Amino acid sequence: MNEKISDISVLIAEDEKQLLDTMVEYLQLFFEDVYTAKDGLNAYRIYESKKPNIIISDINMPHLDGLSMIEKIRKKDKETKIIIMSAHSEKEKLIQAIELHLVKYLIKPVQSDLLKELLLSLVDELRQNSARIYLKEGHFWDKNSKVLFKDTEVIALKENERKVVDLLCSHANQTVSVFDIYNHLYEDQPERDFSSNAVTSLMKRLRPKLPAETISTVYGVGYILHTR
Repeated sequence: MNEKISDISVLIAEDEKQLLDTMVEYLQLFFEDVYTAKDGLNAYRIYESKKPNIIISDINMPHLDGLSMIEKIRKKDKETKIIIMSAHSEKEKLIQAIELHLVKYLIKPVQSDLLKELLLSLVDELRQNSARIYLKEGHFWDKNSKVLFKDTEVIALKENERKVVDLLCSHANQTVSVFDIYNHLYEDQPERDFSSNAVTSLMKRLRPKLPAETISTVYGVGYILHTR
């Protein structure tokens, strides 16, 4: 893998420092955004602020154990992919883990090849099924409702702003030409003469509604919307 995964983030919660450091170093080979927590309470706080797509958690941690932390998450979130780790295959905890809609229950020491294969399969699944395009600073675009959010707050967009965000999100991290943007905005007005200035003006109004550097200009060509 040449480029790190930038649109899917991972949180790892583990109270053993050496194991945490080792796993973080391994995960950073593949993922751009890797968050860490040494206990369940901190992990839950990071989950609330960063909304990671994948969580890897130990069962036994101080302040809040892994299963209790996951139970809190599952009360309001069935979408985040969660992998649980344990040093022992304990039947009662395994049954409880299954009830929490986990992706996998891994026994320590976790084999790196197995973890890599599992994570990359989750990345594919998330990309195929996600209704959200995650941007920076808690912003995301809901593909189904065509609404821009910052955390739980709706960011008001005018109709053409909404249409261009939807187009750019459908081609996230790729260059979309000014010509294609114009045609998308005015597809119901085929007789209208092309104007690059109309697109430039729209982008100037739209940029302040998004986190800094979310949209970059490819001069003479078009624009790129960057995901988290």
